Amino acid sequence: MNKKVVAVLALALAGAAVWWTQNRQDSSGTGEPIVQVAVPSSLSPMAEQGKAAFDANCASCHGPTGSGRDGLAPPLIHKIYEPSHHSDMAFTLAVRQGVRAHHWRFGNMAPVDGVSDTSIKAITSYIRELQRANGIQ
Repeated sequence: MNKKVVAVLALALAGAAVWWTQNRQDSSGTGEPIVQVAVPSSLSPMAEQGKAAFDANCASCHGPTGSGRDGLAPPLIHKIYEPSHHSDMAFTLAVRQGVRAHHWRFGNMAPVDGVSDTSIKAITSYIRELQRANGIQ
């Protein structure tokens, strides 16, 4: 191989390494909850439906109560996701289009296929009720 080809390959590998570290979560994470979440004693019927949909579509990354998972995904029960900063539509767009990492170093979130608009609305209701129970308005 000539020196130019080796240099281009080395540069490409270096670029890939930089991209990987900036766009992927830290694999040294423990998967443990990031924040403690107080769960209300009861949820509205819409939030109950949302909990079921959240458990099926979101909990594997964001934790069963939106507490986040170390090294995997951020907590949704956090001031960053309060309604005045991330509207309900932001949750819809995240599910439909994915999210480019911007607040946390977990990497990008891919779109989540197969979640209906009704389920997204219910999931958002569940998240909002958990947020209110934890002083996030």
